[in-house]
Amino acid sequence: MFRRPLLAAALLCLAAFAGHAAAQTIDVSGVKFNHSVALAGSALQLNGAGTRYKTIIKVYAAALYLPAKANTAEAVLASAGPKRMQVVMLRDIDANELGKLFTRGMEDNSTREEFGKTIAGTLRLADMFAARKKLLTGEQFTVDYLPGRGTVITINGQPQGEPIKEPEFFNALMRIWLGRSPADALLKNALLGIQAPERVL
Repeated sequence: MFRRPLLAAALLCLAAFAGHAAAQTIDVSGVKFNHSVALAGSALQLNGAGTRYKTIIKVYAAALYLPAKANTAEAVLASAGPKRMQVVMLRDIDANELGKLFTRGMEDNSTREEFGKTIAGTLRLADMFAARKKLLTGEQFTVDYLPGRGTVITINGQPQGEPIKEPEFFNALMRIWLGRSPADALLKNALLGIQAPERVL
């Protein structure tokens, strides 16, 4: 006699739990990003997320996490505390080519003096991707800035060596997406939280 009410109550609890779990993530091109992450003892919140397109082809989904919301590139770069950029591949790509594109993006969005201070870290970044040969659909990497330690790059959950200590490196890398000549202007706006994460084609 009590089974049906108990079953109904259990189903309601499961539905509520599923709804709560869904509310904790945002879906970007099929990739679910958490609304918050923990990094170096700090709680970071999702600043924005979007998809990198090459013409009409989806290349990767990306999410930016900060201690507090920022809607300009300058505010992001000036933000104190840990920061994270998370990238999930939406197609297979030559990792060596991606490393070269990142290097070019850093150079295009930095002054000669700024870029000169990141040479050692940039070479390490290129080597990390060259060693992978390919990044496959669904694989991911994160770029974490840890105050006092530097920039840690993690590919598929594996840290890639010691932190890159040059303090200018993280900001130079972030300018690939947020600089004056970003990889994708609509992705830039999405990461800054001033545009929906998906574009209308």
